[in-house]
Amino acid sequence: MQFLTCATYLIFYVNSVLTYNSDTFTEELLIKPLYSEQIYAHFQFTTKWDVDPNTETFNHSRIFPRALGEIVKRYNVQELHVSLTGGLWRYDSWGYPVTDAAPGAEVWAWFKTDTKDVNKNWKLLANSLSGLLCASLNFVDTSNSVSPEFSFKPTGVTDSPNVNSSYLSSGVSGLASLLNSGYIHNTRYHSVALHLRPVCRDETCQSLSLELQQSVSLVYDYLILGTKNWSLRKLFGQGVTRNCILASRSEIYVDTTTSSTHSFELSPPPDDVVTSIRGGHVSTFGKYNVPNYFLHISAKYEESQKLAVVSPPSLYASQYLTGYGQERGGIVTKLYNNHWDNLNVVVLQNIPWYVPIYLHTLKVTTDGVNNEPITLRYIPGIQRERPYYLEILLKLPPKSATAVSIDFDYVFLKWQEYPPDANHGFYIGSAIISSHLTLARNYTGLPQDGSTITDSFNASRSGYLVQVRTENMVITLPTPDFSMPYNVICLACTVVALAFGPLHNITTRRLVLKPKNNEKLLFRLKRKLTEFLKK
Repeated sequence: MQFLTCATYLIFYVNSVLTYNSDTFTEELLIKPLYSEQIYAHFQFTTKWDVDPNTETFNHSRIFPRALGEIVKRYNVQELHVSLTGGLWRYDSWGYPVTDAAPGAEVWAWFKTDTKDVNKNWKLLANSLSGLLCASLNFVDTSNSVSPEFSFKPTGVTDSPNVNSSYLSSGVSGLASLLNSGYIHNTRYHSVALHLRPVCRDETCQSLSLELQQSVSLVYDYLILGTKNWSLRKLFGQGVTRNCILASRSEIYVDTTTSSTHSFELSPPPDDVVTSIRGGHVSTFGKYNVPNYFLHISAKYEESQKLAVVSPPSLYASQYLTGYGQERGGIVTKLYNNHWDNLNVVVLQNIPWYVPIYLHTLKVTTDGVNNEPITLRYIPGIQRERPYYLEILLKLPPKSATAVSIDFDYVFLKWQEYPPDANHGFYIGSAIISSHLTLARNYTGLPQDGSTITDSFNASRSGYLVQVRTENMVITLPTPDFSMPYNVICLACTVVALAFGPLHNITTRRLVLKPKNNEKLLFRLKRKLTEFLKK
């Protein structure tokens, strides 16, 4: 994914003399030592443009990327969410990230209600994003997309009181100078994301603004770093050269909540200390205002550390395959509720069409006891046209483990439908579990009415939306022996070559009569000897 860094914004600023200064840009970095042997770094670049998304043509802009705006306008997109992720976020030991993302690529978008052909626009949107973000999103179409009814609701402002899921189809400066590709990919988890939505301009919400969030999430392992003492240089290869001149705010936050059990000293000391009380959980942060000169931050841990008992978050999940052989199998999604009260969750499964599932085999058990779903939505798949869509609303009892299982069959594909690495297997995407938590323990997500990391401080709400993505699964379908066609091709080519060679030689060779030499052997030897002696 290509991120529009401060240098890119500077180019937009120079080339957009005729535009108006109605947009703002903020850059933030959150560094959070996790209770496990990892450290979490989250970059947040937020652009807010005070313009009506329904009337803007995106022909002129100062900071907002015009290329993205033209795509949004052309395909009548209201909201757009894209993430590209390597690795798996470990909810049970890392808590909740600022921005959730599934392993691999995930795209979901809301189209405006006046869109004539959502499926066509969805296909064209995926192709355009594939070119803009340099990702293989052109394979996204109706054969592997669903329109969930509960899981994905608009995160921004919508003009429709009743949301219809049919319009849903799932050289730099500033902080961007730290995004060194050599250090980004040397991590246990990395995710880049783009989120576009319309938001209220003020509390009255009489007018709208357009908000673009671009983020990078990284999880470093202390074993890879070689030490628990971290610094910007060790994490990103360098310090911050200076703040971005186009940013209204350029800030770095270091989560010091864990210092009560794993004490560390920051150098230089933070400019300010922020205490955040959110959902009954108290967190402390060291705040740095990035200056217009070089800034380097480091942390040194004390040798003697206290023993910390880490409790897992209120909700997390996992997914795995069951069965053996090449005839039948099953998918099991385990949901863990560590909360002291019941939790209502929505489980979304997008199963590819080449993994036919059977609804009558669906079983939901909680600690070995049947758990009847509150609501169930199921649309059977159609081969090569539509995936299987399964969405379940469940009530999880407190301190319980719930298993959702369903059986499927292995099918044969056409030989052209196998990828080049057919023996590697086929991927089944993550299950998405959505819920509202009453406590904000291990929660770092942004509030729905907020845009920046700063907005999450002291942002207590009646509930906190979490979406947990499970791991991907790899299924091995019956695969033909692709070496046999290769052998047949080689044999046929050999036979053709052996038959064609002599025929071509005979039909193209020119035959010429050669006069017979009647000279006797003795005279020939005498002549050759004489020629040799003359040399």
